[in-house]
Amino acid sequence: MGRERCAVFIFTAKVRKGRIVAVAAAAAAVCGVLLAAAGLSGGRGTAASAVVSPKDVRTNEDRVAYLESYGWVVDQQPVSVEELIIPEQLDDSYSQYIELQASQGFDLTDYQGKRVKRYTYQVANYPSGDGQVQAALLIHKNTVIGGEVLSAQPGGFIHGLARPAAS
Repeated sequence: MGRERCAVFIFTAKVRKGRIVAVAAAAAAVCGVLLAAAGLSGGRGTAASAVVSPKDVRTNEDRVAYLESYGWVVDQQPVSVEELIIPEQLDDSYSQYIELQASQGFDLTDYQGKRVKRYTYQVANYPSGDGQVQAALLIHKNTVIGGEVLSAQPGGFIHGLARPAAS
């Protein structure tokens, strides 16, 4: 066999330092966006996923995703949407409800006298298999300010958004 020849080409270009920095920054930004998207797409809506932030909950899809982050499977459309005003004076009749919300990190006293919306969804995967369980979210200016899971049956139950511990 004969000797093979290999041609090597060398290109040189004069590039200003500012352009190199700009290209490097753009490449880093693209990599960051891709990594963030990969991290967000995996596991959303599973019981092991982290709870979605209560802020910036603007759409029905956001509300469903918020409930799914607690492990609930809910109908994709609410069974009811109500506009409420949180009373300016929260008397003793509200004490248990305020305590329930406080146990989840929500402080309804910050919203006294404010107009809020309550979105209620049918829960499909309650552990008891009870088909009359609903999850409700209180929303003020695109922020979840409260929520609960409750039985729509007479004499039913109410608890926070977290799934009950397996017994």
